[in-house]
Amino acid sequence: QLQFVESGGGLVQPGGSLTLSCKGSGYLLDHSAVGWFRQAPGKEREEISCINSDGRFQNYRNSVKDRFTISRDNARNTCYLQMTSLQEEDTAIYYCAAANACGFSGLRDPFSLWGQGTQVTVSS
Repeated sequence: QLQFVESGGGLVQPGGSLTLSCKGSGYLLDHSAVGWFRQAPGKEREEISCINSDGRFQNYRNSVKDRFTISRDNARNTCYLQMTSLQEEDTAIYYCAAANACGFSGLRDPFSLWGQGTQVTVSS
C-alpha cells in the first residue's frame, strides 16, 4: 500500500520560504498524480495543489497560486512543494496523496494512505 513520508516543515517568519518533500514508499508513482493537502487547527483538510504523472500539468488553490510551486522527481518517487511569501494563514500540517489523475478540479480518485504530515508554522 502506498504511503508517503512528508518532511521539510518548520517555523518560518511571515514572508519566508520553505520547501516540503513527500517520498512515496510501497508503490511507484510515475503513473500517478500527486497532490498536497493541509489541515489547519480546527479546520478540515483541504487540497492545495496537484500535479499529473509526467509533471506537465499543475493545479493550485487560489489562496496559494503564484506563491507555491509543485514539482516531482519520479526517479526519486518524490513530490515537492516550494512555498514562498508565506503567511500566518499557511500554518497547518501538510500532507501528500496520490491519485489517478490531477485536473482543473484537483485530484481524482485518491488512493494512498495518509502519512504523518509535516508541520508548517508561520509566525513572527
